[in-house]
Amino acid sequence: MLSSVQVQRIQENNNLKTTVNHRNHSSSTTTTIWRVTPSVYLPEDLHHHHTHAVGQNQCSSTITLSISAPMETVWSVVRRFDNPQAYKHFLKSCHVIVGDGDVGSVREVQVVSGLPAGSSMERLEILDDERHVMSFSVVGGDHRLKNYRSVTTLHSLPTRGGNTIIVESYVVDVPPGNTKEETCVFVDTIVRCNLQSLKQMAENLTHN
Repeated sequence: MLSSVQVQRIQENNNLKTTVNHRNHSSSTTTTIWRVTPSVYLPEDLHHHHTHAVGQNQCSSTITLSISAPMETVWSVVRRFDNPQAYKHFLKSCHVIVGDGDVGSVREVQVVSGLPAGSSMERLEILDDERHVMSFSVVGGDHRLKNYRSVTTLHSLPTRGGNTIIVESYVVDVPPGNTKEETCVFVDTIVRCNLQSLKQMAENLTHN
């Protein structure tokens, strides 16, 4: 159902996974080109944003959620690179340390106590107000999620007027000592909680 969070992960039999082998004289690596499954409706112009090159020691996942609020209301919260803690409750503060919130800006966020992290340095990669696309990558900090890159897009369904569909996908290194499944479960849980919080916030803004 569109009202519930949907999670799509790489599966060994996923026909949307394309494996490319790279070989040279000294080593061989495998890259997986990962795409969103057809069960997640996406406008054509958004598909490439959720297509990731996933290395052998990386994992990727997509989470979708339907929000009963206009797209512009949801976007007004999502696009605030300087204020992610408005709905990401695992963060307690944010300071933009490079730039003014445009593409290329870098923020430093402090994580609430109790998580296996202290801070994260994140760079804004995409901010498209017309197509409602935002992407950031982790470039440093005190945590275990290396080479993390997230893409968030918004769109509406013609058959569900007034509802906004949010799609968030990511790719991240698997930390030493963890499996791909464990890493995805951990990150999915955080993303899912963030999106549920965003849903509640946007719907409150709309209906109050």
